[in-house]
Amino acid sequence: MHDFSPFLLFVAALGAGIINSVAGGGGLIAFPALLIAGVPPIYANATNKTALWFGTFASTIAYRQELSTRKPELFLLTIASVVGGIFGSYLLLHTPPQIFARLIPFLMLGATGIFALRKLSLKIGVKRSLFEPFSFNTDSRLQILIVVLLQLIVASYGGFFGGGAGILMLAVLNMTGIQNIHIMNAYKCWLATCINAVAIINLALSDVIVWDRAIIMGISALIGGYGSAYIARKLNPIWIGYAIVGIGFGLSIYFFLK
Repeated sequence: MHDFSPFLLFVAALGAGIINSVAGGGGLIAFPALLIAGVPPIYANATNKTALWFGTFASTIAYRQELSTRKPELFLLTIASVVGGIFGSYLLLHTPPQIFARLIPFLMLGATGIFALRKLSLKIGVKRSLFEPFSFNTDSRLQILIVVLLQLIVASYGGFFGGGAGILMLAVLNMTGIQNIHIMNAYKCWLATCINAVAIINLALSDVIVWDRAIIMGISALIGGYGSAYIARKLNPIWIGYAIVGIGFGLSIYFFLK
């Protein structure tokens, strides 16, 4: 491992922490930076996941007020996230990443499209549509099961690679009926923290984390993640929604070209 640039990794992780707090997808900045620094792909993936965990953890603390609502949903989605994170990290250690990487652009494009169309239907005043969210307040256990299973799939992907997993989680959270973008961001940060926490334990035991890089990037991501949560709370939710859609489509194009 050569060409290690502390400044490059610090700046990349700072930007990734800010993006993850607001909309997700920060790993697409930090992961290539690690590759440029000479870290092999599998090690870069594990190190990236470890470093950005500090940022999502900091954002979760900053969003603690928003996490005090809708606790039944949070409990069920947390369980799905922990199980998925364990399974995904196991796949990372035992499956060639190229297989799953081919599915990433389609997953990103589909999730972003659903999120964008849902926002469009609300904007034009459609009362009920294909994108009308499920609700945990209904008596339909099937609806609840669908949302939890979707989060389990997203969490498995998050434990395996995680690029753009924040966008996918926002799409799942959108189906629960949560309307406030700040509450959705709070949930997303907490669930991402849970996914990566269990994944990191598995990866650490397999000795695929480059700890000196992870520490430098972790400090930077923590600064970006904690500070940006307060900035995001003061912004217009409509513009944050536009930013999420833009980032989602941008990530989709990136993965298709890659």
